[in-house]
Amino acid sequence: MRPLYHIAIEGVIGVGKTSLAERLTERLSAKLIREEFEENPFLENFYKDKKRYAFHTQLFFLLSRYRQQQDLRQTDLFAKLLITDYMFQKDRLFAYLNLEEKELVLYNNIANLLEANIANPDLVIYLQADTDRLLYNIRKRGREIEAPITRDYIEALNKMYNEFFFHYNSSPLLIINATEIDFVENPDDLEELIKTIRQPITGTRFLNPIKH
Repeated sequence: MRPLYHIAIEGVIGVGKTSLAERLTERLSAKLIREEFEENPFLENFYKDKKRYAFHTQLFFLLSRYRQQQDLRQTDLFAKLLITDYMFQKDRLFAYLNLEEKELVLYNNIANLLEANIANPDLVIYLQADTDRLLYNIRKRGREIEAPITRDYIEALNKMYNEFFFHYNSSPLLIINATEIDFVENPDDLEELIKTIRQPITGTRFLNPIKH
């Protein structure tokens, strides 16, 4: 098994992807690449009127993530470890959830061309949490742009993510129960994850940290 170069962290909005990515970056002396969601000029309007702004929002994200992935291939050839708080393939999840049929056809035509140039991560970490925990985290961080997010939308995302990763086999996959654990406040949870990452992972593996 080749050494890890790229770890991608995934999960539904509010699950703690970026917080975990920041801590792993610090502990593993890696380079962190964050998703540039705040640069999307359509996102605020999307949360207020999904039907009207879904395609604009989705296309901006698709092209922005593609540009970022291409930049990584050019600038990080000598990095020891790269950690991203997203994976490129997740863009399709939001597309299938939010786009109308004709919009989805156009989106897929573009996405198929771009994905041919994207390498899979060496390891994907999927943070899985129930809807109540996700909503709690979203409200707790208090981003004004996320205020219109509904429970139904989070539940739909959660279901789609779970189905996607149930069938995912393009990279080694580590699925973590993030409903009860806290990588930010509980150092034991973080240490257990780091210990797991440092071991060879093939196929799909589950991690449910033991509570003390």
